Amino acid sequence: MHNAPQFPDLLRLIDDRSTAFRAAVAAAPSLDAKVPACPEWTLADLAWHIGERRQIWAATVAAGSADTRATPKVEPMPQEREAVLAWLEDSTKQLLDALAEAGPDSECWVGWTDSQSAPTTGAVARHQVQEIAVHTYDAQLTIGEPRPLPEEVALDGVEEFLLTCNATTSPWPHEPAVLGYTATEGRSWALRLSEKGARAERLSGPFEADLVAVGTASDIVLTMYGRVDLDVLKFEGDVVVLERLVDWVPA
Repeated sequence: MHNAPQFPDLLRLIDDRSTAFRAAVAAAPSLDAKVPACPEWTLADLAWHIGERRQIWAATVAAGSADTRATPKVEPMPQEREAVLAWLEDSTKQLLDALAEAGPDSECWVGWTDSQSAPTTGAVARHQVQEIAVHTYDAQLTIGEPRPLPEEVALDGVEEFLLTCNATTSPWPHEPAVLGYTATEGRSWALRLSEKGARAERLSGPFEADLVAVGTASDIVLTMYGRVDLDVLKFEGDVVVLERLVDWVPA
């Protein structure tokens, strides 16, 4: 059975995807290039978002409080490309240093209190892998070189999204349903929707579902984040279940 990456692996993956993000920024003809996945942003805007968020999360982790998100004074991003790359690298280092100092089990503000992900630094690290990985895809797409998410990142990304972004205790407003996801790499998950909310689980064998979405783990994650169209996946069952989930705004 698939196990979530351990804390040192999460730190390694944050560093790896951050390095890939900087490589895309370095290769871009211009930092003024429009980001197709975020059309209101230029690549410079995306770089600012990445660096700013890493600094905010670094301060939030260092604060060690589950009640308060830190609001540090973010170091301004320079204009010259080489300086931007150095600023991005330093922002990532701030986050990695804060996570390494805190360890995986410290309490931390997370912003997803009504989910199955814990309010811990380990859960923050796990989510940060996905945030930087998806935005690295955005940067690669901007320069015309989009690449699938690395398998290790994507396989954990399906589960992390279900646990953090889909899971809730708010009652499902429709008839109970099960939405399954099967990655072609050989792993499956289920999201069970009922009056008790949405609860995700990792599966180890055959299962029954009202709808099963099948595709590579990378494609599944990128559809979850709205980066690629749903038609990259194969669906078996009633797609109304997914349509309702997409439209659902839990109370």
